[in-house]
Amino acid sequence: MSVPPSSSTLAVAAKHYPAVEKQASLPVTRAMFDELMVPCFAPAPFIPVRGSGSRMWDQQGRMYIDFASGVAVTALGHCHPAMVKALTEQAQTIWHVSNWMTNEPALRFAKKLVDATFAERAFFCNSGAEANEAALKLARRYAHDHFGAEKFRVVSTLNAFHGRTFFTVTAGGQAKYATGFGPTPTGFTHIRYNDIAGLEAAFDEEGGDDICAVILEPMQGEGGMIPGTPEFLTAARRLCDEHDALLIFDEIQSGMGRTGALFSYMQKGVVPDILTSAKGLGGGFPVGAMLTTAEIASAFSVGVHGTTYGGNPLACAVASAVFDVINTTEVLDGVKARHALFMEGLRTINSRREVFADIRGEGVWLGCELKAPWQGKAGAVMQAAGDEGLVVLMAGPDVVRIAPSLIISLDEILEGLARLETALGKALV
Repeated sequence: MSVPPSSSTLAVAAKHYPAVEKQASLPVTRAMFDELMVPCFAPAPFIPVRGSGSRMWDQQGRMYIDFASGVAVTALGHCHPAMVKALTEQAQTIWHVSNWMTNEPALRFAKKLVDATFAERAFFCNSGAEANEAALKLARRYAHDHFGAEKFRVVSTLNAFHGRTFFTVTAGGQAKYATGFGPTPTGFTHIRYNDIAGLEAAFDEEGGDDICAVILEPMQGEGGMIPGTPEFLTAARRLCDEHDALLIFDEIQSGMGRTGALFSYMQKGVVPDILTSAKGLGGGFPVGAMLTTAEIASAFSVGVHGTTYGGNPLACAVASAVFDVINTTEVLDGVKARHALFMEGLRTINSRREVFADIRGEGVWLGCELKAPWQGKAGAVMQAAGDEGLVVLMAGPDVVRIAPSLIISLDEILEGLARLETALGKALV
């Protein structure tokens, strides 16, 4: 019987398979991306090779403060000890069994999620898009089984982002992501975010009897970092209840402590029927989840929906460790304290530079909207920040987006804000 190696995988592989060592030593340049990769992305000119906490280092050894966390993914920063421990231990036991069987890490993780939320059932997958795909399919299947095939319309919002599958990109209401792929799935109505009158009008069509679900982000991310108002979210809950529709909260980005609560709905006073999570859920390991009640989950019988890798032991072991760290008073209260420091620092910068029309957001998920004449230059700010050793994001052409680790140090916040101010001075001239 073989015994799993205790030394590093790379060292063992290099010893027994020289080709692995040779491959690892090949020089890598940014130009290789254009030569080898499908051009879906336009990556930065530098290539990160190491990360620790909220800092990254590139091939030349230059250090960057990370205000992006891989698009709100590395919620505990890079290489958090709890994650490394969980991954290392699980890697020594079992990696994958498929969904013909269950596994201990998946069941332990499901138990934690169910105990901490409104949910009674969990479905694991690999990404936010897959979680939302499952949520939308479940909502339609539930409506089909309980009310008939004619109840299939989904209400969503303009400028939302729910994923890149054809179904979820149609739900997102951004034509730029769906154009050119042929006829889009039917049965979607899009309204403006935070528009209660528009939401009510959507339900007035056909008496609302054909609506099976409303899908909303409690705070829009890609759409400009816009928090949902309590009135809007409450109206969505009320209308869903009145018309036998399900309320889906897309918490792919807003969940797992990002806004200062385990999930954003816990701060909003509105409980959804279905909740989706990913990004920060695995802290950098690909994993997604759909959470719902036992009654709604029953619409998915064996074989109706599935996934090969969902509930993978490696992913669930890591995600469970991430959950244990985030779901603590220390971390969640710390997010609120960091929010206050960010807001104070950004407002101070704006008092000197006068470049932001608005600074908004929740927790460590903030948007700085550029005002005239600098509208449309968020990309330039992002590039200039990289030149200054700071990684930030954009949420559309006008909004600089900040989404660091939940546990970024106060010194790193201050250093990053100083680098951001320098970048603003160079980009907005």
